[in-house]
Amino acid sequence: MKTQNYSNHRKFYAPHHFIYLPALLFLEGFGIYKIWNEEDHQLTWILFSAVIFLILYLAIMIRQHYALGNQNRIVRLEFRQRYFEIFNKRSDEVCEKLNFSQIAALRFAYDEEFKELLNKALTENISGDEIKKSIKNWRPDNHRI
Repeated sequence: MKTQNYSNHRKFYAPHHFIYLPALLFLEGFGIYKIWNEEDHQLTWILFSAVIFLILYLAIMIRQHYALGNQNRIVRLEFRQRYFEIFNKRSDEVCEKLNFSQIAALRFAYDEEFKELLNKALTENISGDEIKKSIKNWRPDNHRI
């Protein structure tokens, strides 16, 4: 497995991202093409396109909503646990000062950098993307959905 870093940390699910969604996009494009080029059955192709669009929308939104919602909860729990392990105190006050993007970005830093970047996030309010770009020794998250 390749070493994970900022430029390659995103993950794709091939059947969903490269087969199912492109097939739906193709069908949607085909339906729209037929709306303009087949006047005899125009209403049928409008309905076809509307149904394909709804399936595409639901496929994207439901998958994202459940998977990311669950993953975000786990990321927050991991942050709280890690904060407790490093500082030996509760993270309630710190969590209130950070947004989710910052919390999620901090998981890619090893403990020494974590302390340093957490301090910067709290004092300078740097964004999650800035935190990720500041990490020198990337700690991979190979279990991301």
